[in-house]
Amino acid sequence: MHIAVAGNIGSGKTTLTRLLSKHYNWKPQYEDVDDNPYLNDFYEDMQRWSFNLQIYFLNSRFNQIVEIRRKGEQVIQDRTIYEDAYIFAPNLHTMGLMSTRDFNNYSSLFQLMCSLIQPPDLLIYLRATVPTLVNQIQKRGRDYEKSIRIDYLQRLNERYEAWIGGYKLGNLLIVEVDNLNFSENPADLRSIINKIDAQIHGLF
Repeated sequence: MHIAVAGNIGSGKTTLTRLLSKHYNWKPQYEDVDDNPYLNDFYEDMQRWSFNLQIYFLNSRFNQIVEIRRKGEQVIQDRTIYEDAYIFAPNLHTMGLMSTRDFNNYSSLFQLMCSLIQPPDLLIYLRATVPTLVNQIQKRGRDYEKSIRIDYLQRLNERYEAWIGGYKLGNLLIVEVDNLNFSENPADLRSIINKIDAQIHGLF
């Protein structure tokens, strides 16, 4: 079974992935942030490094999905391959930070990969407003995230909502995180687990 957690920067994906993997004894697949050779360069010069960064993420997540299906394990994945293609890459293109040539090349590669993979059995979308995202980003204090602009987060949020609004690939659970503190409040985590249980039981 393949569960995936989607959401904007700072929405709590990694934290929820860790907590759910522990609760259900699922194998976690985290986003490759610490070992990503392009991330720091990207935030210093987005136009120069946007294509490299997006190709790196695309390749990394494609490999994750191939491994998930090959091993047949119960896995929970932190961020999906679809978010790169439907949110981050087109946003960079619209902002003029990725050329049309590079974006078309990227999109063609993504479509090829999509023809070879299956979507997650359940997608959990963490919906958060920009103030919540900013608060979470500041709290974790990553150096390369200090320069993220509020209007950038807002544009990403709009793309997330458009993508989720048309998501038809599989089961979808939307979690409103603005008034939740699932990292510290067991009751909040339990409310999410109860919703996931209801979804999972419907899968079988």
